Order: sequence, then C-alpha cells, then structure tokens
Amino acid sequence: LYDKNAYEAFHPASTTKLMTSLLAIEQSLLSEIVTCSHDAIYSIGWDSSRAGLVEGEQLSMEDALYAILLASANEVSYAVAEHVGGTLENFVSLMNQRARELGCTNTHFINPHGLDDPDHYSSPYDLALIAKQAIEYTTFRRISGSYYYQMPATNLNVARDLGNTHKIIRKRIAYEGVFAGKTGTTSQAGNCLVTCAERNGMTLICVIMKASNSDTVY
Repeated sequence: LYDKNAYEAFHPASTTKLMTSLLAIEQSLLSEIVTCSHDAIYSIGWDSSRAGLVEGEQLSMEDALYAILLASANEVSYAVAEHVGGTLENFVSLMNQRARELGCTNTHFINPHGLDDPDHYSSPYDLALIAKQAIEYTTFRRISGSYYYQMPATNLNVARDLGNTHKIIRKRIAYEGVFAGKTGTTSQAGNCLVTCAERNGMTLICVIMKASNSDTVY
C-alpha cells in the first residue's frame, strides 16, 4: 500500500526476535526445557532488555517465547538460540538460511537478539516478509498479542510479570484490530516497530525502522 526506503538496510534492533521466535516455533516444542548457559547470561550487556534470568535457570520454550516477544529479553533469546541451534553460530546460520527461504534480500543476521553490529541488518520489506510467515502460526499470534504474562517460578527464580513493550498491544495507544507485533530500540537502530492488524478479513503488516523517537514510531 505504501513504502519508503523499503529495501534499504537498517539496524533492526529487537525486531530481530521475530526471526528468533519463528525458528523456535518451527523447530521445537513449547514443552521443551531451555537452560540458560553462562554465555547467555554474561555475554549480554546488563543495561539491555532482560527478563532477569540467571545462569542454570530453566524454563519452558513457551515461557521463553513470552519473555522474548513481550519483554524483549536478550538473554532468553541467546538461550533459545543455543537450545534450538546447538550453538549460537549454528542458530545464526539457520536465521540467515530461513531469511533467504522467505525471499529476504537485504538481511544478514549476526545474533538472535538484535544488539547493534555493523554486519547485522535488515530492511522494512524483509521484516514484513518475516512477520508474514510468523503470523501464520497461532502460537506466535497468541504470545505476541498478549499484553501481559506472568512467567511461573523456575528452578532458580520466583514468578515474574512480563508486560508487552508494544504500546498498541499494551492498550496504551488505541488502534482497532492489532493482534501481533514487535518493538526494537538501540542507539544505532533508532526506534523500530512491526505491527500486524486485521479488519474485515484483511490483514496488514506495518514496519517502521529508524524512527527518531518513541512517539514518532507510533
């Protein structure tokens, strides 16, 4: 319907987690247990978005997806990548392979969380292609479209409350029909937002990258 710089490469920030979640849904069961490794906890900056997990903590893949899609948890994205791919590097290879399969031509992933890297990029059109595939799964729609989730207690932690970072899904901004999406913000990426909405049988996907601030992106 409309595009501007649709095929230009930008830093995607946490909209990267659309692909991380898509692969997790396609290649694992929700009941599988994900264990957070030392690297998952300590290779991520402490000032980045987290769900507060600790080394050795275990959670179900379903709870991990809630942490990734609602709280945008970087350490959980890393742990899921290791769980699904065996190693982080192998999972990143799977991300890039899946992107090519979906027709992405201006995307290259370096990590599963989206923290800035010169070789980690995507385009608005490519993110729309990834989102289009993700919303084919009811699991993705259900989790991404939740405005709140209480992660149950784990082997090493008490229960935690997770709120969706997407303001429309969180009901802080009104827009009829929104059912899924993902936010992303870093210093280099600016503000990124993927939003999926449905009205009268028509589904639309809106992707915004490199907005100047959190007001403009909405």
